[in-house]
Amino acid sequence: MSDLTDYARNLLARAVCARAPSLPSTVYAALGTGGTAAAGLAGEPVGSGYARQRVTFTGTGAQSNAEALRFVFSASAGTLGYVGLYDAASGGNPLLVSPLSAAVAMTGAGTVTIAAGALVVNPT
Repeated sequence: MSDLTDYARNLLARAVCARAPSLPSTVYAALGTGGTAAAGLAGEPVGSGYARQRVTFTGTGAQSNAEALRFVFSASAGTLGYVGLYDAASGGNPLLVSPLSAAVAMTGAGTVTIAAGALVVNPT
């Protein structure tokens, strides 16, 4: 995953120019049906037990999630093919968006798990 949103690009540009932006203190992963650099994630589920998951990253260059992320659904949520990162548990600003390696069809109750180390943010 290395598709920075427009918001994140602007945030980094201000940081490089010593304009002291407010960097996120916590990052949350979200699932959705699509996404773009301009808007971030699209089609994020509402209800059905879904909630964004807090992510802790580790690494010295490429960053990867330190622990597995588990998105729990109590009902159908459609086909989810994208993951995004946000600076808030709801609402907030989109930081990254990228397609999943394989879309997941949530046709009923269940869990979508992203294994530890599988969510990778590359510096390039």
